Amino acid sequence: MNLADLSILLIEPSSTQQKIILTHLKEEGLNMIDAVNTGQEALDFITLYPPDLIISSMYLPDMTATDLLATIRNTDTLKETNFMLVSSETNYTTLEPIRQAGVVAILPKPFVHDDLRRALRTTVDYIDPEQLRLENYDVAELKVLLVDDSSTAQKHIRRVLTNLGIQDISVANNGLEALTILTKQEFDLIVTDLNMPEMDGHQLTEYVRNEMGNSYVPILMVTSEHDAARLAQVQQAGVSAICDKPFEPTSIREILYRVLDQ
Repeated sequence: MNLADLSILLIEPSSTQQKIILTHLKEEGLNMIDAVNTGQEALDFITLYPPDLIISSMYLPDMTATDLLATIRNTDTLKETNFMLVSSETNYTTLEPIRQAGVVAILPKPFVHDDLRRALRTTVDYIDPEQLRLENYDVAELKVLLVDDSSTAQKHIRRVLTNLGIQDISVANNGLEALTILTKQEFDLIVTDLNMPEMDGHQLTEYVRNEMGNSYVPILMVTSEHDAARLAQVQQAGVSAICDKPFEPTSIREILYRVLDQ
């Protein structure tokens, strides 16, 4: 699939911002673009004509992008829709639900054109994914344990892993559930969130490495945490790699190649 094949719905109440974003999109050769001003107009449109990608501002006249995305993710026919946020919002608590819901990208206003191009290519990767190829493993037989307390994040990460060709995925809602599963079954890879109730990803990693004495299973931490000191502690606990939310399939593919094959 080529970038020019993407169909896009732009949700932006500001006519000036609409023109700016449309200009950037057209510079990438995109022409199948529709634009609306409100969340309800967007829902009415995508129900009839589901786009490949929604690009939305955070604050709409009738709802926020968070409300809109929650409705989309809870609608069976729309839940796999790719979503990109373009916003000047920087508050961690405000943006976290968007990250957890699984988005292509969160771009600032104003954004760098190269970041938009990267996000568009990520969208193509979601729609027409390239499977992971490993020398030391049969990807279809990889056993993966996914640990995340957010059901929405679980679905998003599972979708990315499945698109890479990974089929055997077990799920735990927190670190304690993960430990119960780990005492009964061995895995080739653990993919875990950091911030979770009962036992977080940091504690889970320490338990696997120290209490279980398992130094070989790769642990991939997927988190929106940006506290450098806390991330350094996670690294020291023994994670194999840390990946940001939202993440790109290309990045996940490269990380998995590194931790599993190299």
